[in-house]
Amino acid sequence: MHLIELYKSVQGESSFAGLPCIFVRLAGCNLRCAWCDSEYTFTGGKPFTEDEIVAQIEALGTGIAPCTLIEFTGGEPMLQARELLPLMRRLLDSRYTLMIETSGERPLAEVPPAVHKIVDVKCPGAGAAANSFRMENLATLTKNDEVKFVLTNRADYDFARDFILTHDLPGKVAGVLLSPAFNKSPSPLRTTDNATLDPRTLVEWMMADGIPARLSLQIHKFIWEPMKKGV
Repeated sequence: MHLIELYKSVQGESSFAGLPCIFVRLAGCNLRCAWCDSEYTFTGGKPFTEDEIVAQIEALGTGIAPCTLIEFTGGEPMLQARELLPLMRRLLDSRYTLMIETSGERPLAEVPPAVHKIVDVKCPGAGAAANSFRMENLATLTKNDEVKFVLTNRADYDFARDFILTHDLPGKVAGVLLSPAFNKSPSPLRTTDNATLDPRTLVEWMMADGIPARLSLQIHKFIWEPMKKGV
């Protein structure tokens, strides 16, 4: 399995936001979102065996309270599903809590049900990656999962709102997340000025519509400089 990085930090998004988490960032992505903040994952990476990855996770997990929350992210982690799925099953057997952040462009039916899927459905503002979500993956979503929409403008919001309501996402998943995109070249300031869409504007739209969704800010970009890696 090819990895870009493996580190411990706090979870920046989803209902797990703020919790200590071990991140396993896999190399490679087949999409090119216009607002992507992890283009460094598109190529490269180093190969690791399953045993080497588990050993690193165990070493990072030590502490007064062992860190047992793990997120697989990328890139697109499901591009390495052949190696990833057995690793997930092994870690679940060892009582880890697992998350995967995925675009939903790859099939998700084989992901173990205990894994919390955070599925990032691409809006029009994603550019070439828009409408890449594999619709049959809706059938794999459960109350263990969350769906995220990264928004750059009003058109993205309208798309997300209509998708949420048309497919009854609140009835299918644990939560729906609306996340303002960040500028690809943000300043080092840890402020919402780096957001492509002002969070206050997004909140006003959400309140006006009464949309059944949660505002999701990437809190790691307010703790550290927005472009910092390994956090």
